Amino acid sequence: MASGDVFLFLFCCLQTLIISVLLFFLIRRRRGEDERSRFYQCYRIPEFDGDGLRENGLYRRVSVYINSLPAAEDSELANLYTPRNSTEMTLRLEANRSVEDSFLGAKMWWKNEEDGQGNRSFVLSVRRKDKSGLLRPYLQHVQAVADEITSQRKELRIFSNSGKRWRSAPFRHPATFETVAMEPEVKKGLKSDLESFAKGRQYFHRVGRTWKRGYLFYGVSGTGKSTTIAAMANLLGYDLYVMELSHIADDSELKILLQQISGRTILVVEDLDDFFPGIVGEDPDGGRTTGVTISGLLNMMDGIWSCCEEQRIMVLTMGSKDGIDPTVLRPGRLDVHIHFPVCTFPAFKTLASNYLGVKDHKLFTHVEEHLQTGASLTPAEIGEIMIVNRSSPSRALKSVINALQSSSRPARKSDNVHPSENFAVLPDSSHSFNSLSEFRKLYKFLRTKSQRKPPQLSFDHSKES
Repeated sequence: MASGDVFLFLFCCLQTLIISVLLFFLIRRRRGEDERSRFYQCYRIPEFDGDGLRENGLYRRVSVYINSLPAAEDSELANLYTPRNSTEMTLRLEANRSVEDSFLGAKMWWKNEEDGQGNRSFVLSVRRKDKSGLLRPYLQHVQAVADEITSQRKELRIFSNSGKRWRSAPFRHPATFETVAMEPEVKKGLKSDLESFAKGRQYFHRVGRTWKRGYLFYGVSGTGKSTTIAAMANLLGYDLYVMELSHIADDSELKILLQQISGRTILVVEDLDDFFPGIVGEDPDGGRTTGVTISGLLNMMDGIWSCCEEQRIMVLTMGSKDGIDPTVLRPGRLDVHIHFPVCTFPAFKTLASNYLGVKDHKLFTHVEEHLQTGASLTPAEIGEIMIVNRSSPSRALKSVINALQSSSRPARKSDNVHPSENFAVLPDSSHSFNSLSEFRKLYKFLRTKSQRKPPQLSFDHSKES
């Protein structure tokens, strides 16, 4: 036999062997998949729903649960993260890796799947013989453990919109109601209203109303609107969603964003009059650009889409509500109106206590005199003066007095309201107080500095007929 024939014979044998080996492994793999599908049931939990816009709440809980398993720490490859502005270290299973778990003597397997397009999901594999009696209790166990871990972390999040989705970061603002500089009556009224709302689920359901609350904060920049919102989030333990209208293309995109907001949240829309100057009687074409229409804005406040989740608070901020369109202010949209004036003497005393550690000082009377004679600075301006001079309280107070002497600010109509009118609950709002006596108690409290009845406060509806 010629050498060429021998070489050809060996080549054919090798080719046949390779093909046979490949067929063997393919058949074996197929049989393994058939056996696996016959003995195992798989469940996929995607990160987002079918249209890829709304986050799957179960995915988030499963992620927390899996990453807490000892098996995740023992995995061949896992990722460690420390989020920005956070001291907490988190562990995440590497993409396309699996971990084993057990529940009531049965074994389950979780796989973290990720395709080439960045779509992520978890796949749960359960033996078919265990599925019927264990699947639902096991998933309830997963959710309960995840919720417990999340509650123990006590880390609030702040969300901002980007396109059709929200991006989050840890929220660690130190503001509390004790440090907020505002009129004591207004502060106590707002805090009481928030606490009543948080406990008002049964009340709202009984009267057939969605469990939500709307607030309007208005006043010039630097008067504490954003700081008060941060204090509200810390008081209630609610996440913050800060909606930037300039990043929204149209009303449809606004609806998509609303669907993604969970309960126990505060939705914030700042500087509303900058985007819709027409609602305060100014040139409709003179504001900042947004694709959201006034109709879309009103539907966000009290339309069907505003009812996607309960236990939600919405806060709108404006520089002034002078000449504002009454349709924006009606009850059900904005239930509570709070005016943030330039610094008052009670607010000044809070600032002095916070920034300088001073409860009383001989210069306080001079500050009070200047404030009462029309001198005006915002709490932010006074706070900055105190920070610069914090090593010497006397020097700080003298600097505040000098600044008040030289201050001049054009007054707006809304800046001249009586202190008793700084906090107004609209008469037709569905308040979460439990009894009429509580309404009257709050009303008496808000009148402690004035015997003149604020026109918007009317709690006794039986006298309106």
